[in-house]
Amino acid sequence: MKVYTYSKARQRLASLLDEAFREGSVQIRRRDGTVFELLPLEVSKSALEVPGVATDITASEIVSVVRASRSRVIGKSLPLKRMRQPSRARRRTSRGRVRSGAARD
Repeated sequence: MKVYTYSKARQRLASLLDEAFREGSVQIRRRDGTVFELLPLEVSKSALEVPGVATDITASEIVSVVRASRSRVIGKSLPLKRMRQPSRARRRTSRGRVRSGAARD
């Protein structure tokens, strides 16, 4: 791995980036002796691109398990009594009291 001084790195930044891409990394040393490593990031093409998991399950088995779990959930709903009814409008009377229901004129 090649080590560049800070001054040389500033002068040749574009070529240093290319070299870091080709070689994997490049080091830059300051006058005080501090060394930094410049290396390219490995960017995935998609957020969904993840490493696979090794299993002995086939695709058809996975599909059947998903379908079975969906069939247990479908058809289950809340009874009508438990479903939330729309709330009635509340209105203040001329005396400041709250009255529920439709407005009376």
